[in-house]
Amino acid sequence: MVFLSLSHWIRSRGPDRYWRVREILQHARHFRGRKNRCYSLAVRSVRRAFLYSTKAKKTKKRNMRTLWISRIAAASREHGMKYPMLISNLVKSQVVLNRKVLADLAIYEPKTFKSLAALAKRRREEGVLDALGDGREPTGVFSRIVHYD
Repeated sequence: MVFLSLSHWIRSRGPDRYWRVREILQHARHFRGRKNRCYSLAVRSVRRAFLYSTKAKKTKKRNMRTLWISRIAAASREHGMKYPMLISNLVKSQVVLNRKVLADLAIYEPKTFKSLAALAKRRREEGVLDALGDGREPTGVFSRIVHYD
């Protein structure tokens, strides 16, 4: 369709508005009262519902993370470690597992979680021994300290 003048192009917004109204009313289909039939009321209700759903998604993520942390903390206490010590030593051991996976392992794979806790505990003991070491540099490590003989 070719428009020869700007005024004809501006006046031909009918179908676009129709589909925009249909989309809003489809989103408002499950509302009660006039909010699911009247466009001016449906627009406000749908906008408010979308805002609530966005906030709910964020709070759900936050709640799930606290649930995972509490599950990991309970499982790590069973193996004689606290949650922050477990997480920090797993990171130092280069075990890259997020909290969701760790919580699932704690529930459904307790032997695997036990081995991860043992790995973290061993890493913690090695760190304590290194901190209490004799002060010499470990062999096979290159440092920037230059020794002049």
